[in-house]
Amino acid sequence: MRLRSKCKNLEELGQSQPGQTPLSSLKPGERGVVVGPSGGRGLMCRMVSLGFTSGVEVTVVQNFGRGPMIVTVRDTQIALGRGEALKVLVEAL
Repeated sequence: MRLRSKCKNLEELGQSQPGQTPLSSLKPGERGVVVGPSGGRGLMCRMVSLGFTSGVEVTVVQNFGRGPMIVTVRDTQIALGRGEALKVLVEAL
């Protein structure tokens, strides 16, 4: 399975560095580049399968500061729960 190969060695992703912030902290209209997902293996595999891979640009469409948020990734709008969005690290553009 291709997904299994993408999910191998994901433990190294999610190591927060200076200048990186969780996706949930971006405001509507702001853009960022995905550094990588963090969290457990299941969540990281889910984020990769949704298109949240390193180097991909994301744009926040809706973020009320609580509840789910909507982002555009690879020309697709995706709704993420707050907990999921907290675990996707981005570098703001």
